[in-house]
Amino acid sequence: MLNTIAFINEMDKLKAVLRQTKPTGLDRYENSAEHSWHTAMAAMVLLQDAPEGVDALQVLKLLLIHDVVEIDAGDVFTYDESARAAVAAAEEKAAVRIFGMLDAPLGPDLLALWREFEAGETPNARFAKALDRVGPCLQNLEQQGASWVKHGISRQRVLAKNAAIAQASPALWDAIKRRIEAADYLKDE
Repeated sequence: MLNTIAFINEMDKLKAVLRQTKPTGLDRYENSAEHSWHTAMAAMVLLQDAPEGVDALQVLKLLLIHDVVEIDAGDVFTYDESARAAVAAAEEKAAVRIFGMLDAPLGPDLLALWREFEAGETPNARFAKALDRVGPCLQNLEQQGASWVKHGISRQRVLAKNAAIAQASPALWDAIKRRIEAADYLKDE
């Protein structure tokens, strides 16, 4: 039980990891725990649109676990491709440490979930990765492209990075895509 308590306490540290997006209507940066919760809530309402064979519980597990490694590795801005590549080893090390806090079979099972999300090869992981893009995209659209504009991200990069949302919900992606295309605060390449 001591390992379980230590792990639960460790999870609380995710609240201290700040991201590049701000919660809608707030002038502070979102933390990774808020992002994970928001993404899991999006999943609950979008699972009705999930492709056949997607398991709702597995998707929720993947979404709740996917950013835990940021406790050690920090958050990397999704549009910073070089930093994203560089952090992969640090995230793997973090996953081994954090999930290693738990005894078998739970620790190895959670590590396997995290690796499934990262690999993005299963229908569940592809759906979860698509959902991971929904919150930040909507937050930016609600705030005149706040982090996109701050970092000089073009309309084409926003569209390319978020196109995976169509795998979660084609109807949602159509609505979001129209808003991105109409956004006068985004520059074209």
